[in-house]
Amino acid sequence: MNILLLYPLFPKTFWSYEKILELVDRKVLLPPLGLVTVAAILPQEWNFKLVDRNIRSVTESEWEWADIVILSAMIVQKQDLLDQIQEAKRRGKLVAVGGPYPTSVPHEVQGVGTDYLILDEGEITLPMFVEAVQRGETSGIFRTLDKPDVTSTPVPRYDLLELDAYDSMSVQFSRGCPFQCEFCDIIVLYGRKPRTKNPAQLLAELDYLYELGWRRGVFMVDDNFIGNKRNVKLLLKELKVWMEQHQYPFNFDTEASIDLAEDQELLELMVECGFKAVFLGIETPDEASLQMTKKFQNTRSSLIEAVESIIKAGLRPMAGFIIGFDGEKTGAGDRIVRFAELAAIPSTTFAMLQALPNTALWHRLIKEGRLRENSDGNINQTTLMNFIPTRPLEDIAREYVEAFCTLYDPVSYLDRTYRCFLMMGVASWTAPSKFPEWVVIKAMLIVIWRQGIKRETRWKFWHHLFSIIKHNPRVTDHYLAACAHNEHFLEYRQIVRDQIESQLAEFLASQPQEPALETVNA
Repeated sequence: MNILLLYPLFPKTFWSYEKILELVDRKVLLPPLGLVTVAAILPQEWNFKLVDRNIRSVTESEWEWADIVILSAMIVQKQDLLDQIQEAKRRGKLVAVGGPYPTSVPHEVQGVGTDYLILDEGEITLPMFVEAVQRGETSGIFRTLDKPDVTSTPVPRYDLLELDAYDSMSVQFSRGCPFQCEFCDIIVLYGRKPRTKNPAQLLAELDYLYELGWRRGVFMVDDNFIGNKRNVKLLLKELKVWMEQHQYPFNFDTEASIDLAEDQELLELMVECGFKAVFLGIETPDEASLQMTKKFQNTRSSLIEAVESIIKAGLRPMAGFIIGFDGEKTGAGDRIVRFAELAAIPSTTFAMLQALPNTALWHRLIKEGRLRENSDGNINQTTLMNFIPTRPLEDIAREYVEAFCTLYDPVSYLDRTYRCFLMMGVASWTAPSKFPEWVVIKAMLIVIWRQGIKRETRWKFWHHLFSIIKHNPRVTDHYLAACAHNEHFLEYRQIVRDQIESQLAEFLASQPQEPALETVNA
């Protein structure tokens, strides 16, 4: 059986980082971990080829070779997913589809000709699919209400990837999150009981990446890496030894809930294992909105103090912010900007609230008659809200655009980054010194030319850089890498403004009489 694994295109998003990736001659930030895990679960006597369309298109010989085309996608990849299913069907191929987006709204991929729907988690549903194929069945829907024991998940087939094209590699330790945020689809897809691999499994995955020659960043893609603190500490204690034995070949980034700040042991273990950055779902500094959306874990202590603790431990914070919660008061965008400045958070993923399929928010809005027709939600930063908010959409959109552009003003970004790294802690160890790759040297020279000579940032750039070298020299490389992100945001802030203003004008023209809700229906 010849299996073509196909990963659809991403539109330009906050995470695209095209301008930064161009500097280091790479195409994509992260690989399709789901598809290489699928390849590991399927019968190993089958033949596999993987094409990430974010790197290149499928060749004619690859289309011809394939017996079955398997695709996986997130909601932001929806359009290219549907296009590629239709392309495969035009060529007479059997098509199997799975992943988060098809699992949430299977009828949309069915409608364009999908033969096999492999939904929910593949450890359970992929064997069902294999049995159907071996029986000669040419269609089927494979679902389960059970959550698999991920200690049985095999090492992903990283060998199928075009490794040189990726800036970071992906591994997964856990699935699920213990919290109950109303807008989040992670708990819908993976449950509220975090399930973890055992440390030996995760280290086997790192061993394989090491054998394949990988020596760059690794992203722990867990939606909440610390959802099961006991198990993650067991992993980190073994990972610390592994990193030391292998002379620190990787650095790690991940996502975690803000209660990470309350566990000093966990923070220290992460830093000692080579973790450099952590994405935090802060959402809003407005406590009433946090209560409204059931993000109670963010209301237990000072969010600014929590971020400061994380920075001082040695982790660069990335933060997620959302505007448009029910009952939100005017000026939410300004309050988010003020918070990011006070907390010295360099980069923030900021977007208007979306009701994602099957979330608690989605079901509540349907009940209240507030969900807009033909809008399944999208977590891109260039998308208007897909429901009727409790204050005018125009006000929210304009606040959002102005706040986004203010956050990514080049000088403001450099200032926040400088203040963050000035107080950043460091690990007790130092990795063996090695001469940097020429592509990295060239990228740094371009950043220095653009930000230190060519642009209005020149005075800030040199002042901040020399101050970091003087007061916190061991973070200099990490600091310069964070400065390089300015290259992406400088362009992306204008993309956000143009697209949101265009959608807003279209929306106001098509629905001029639609009032905002003043109160939420009971």
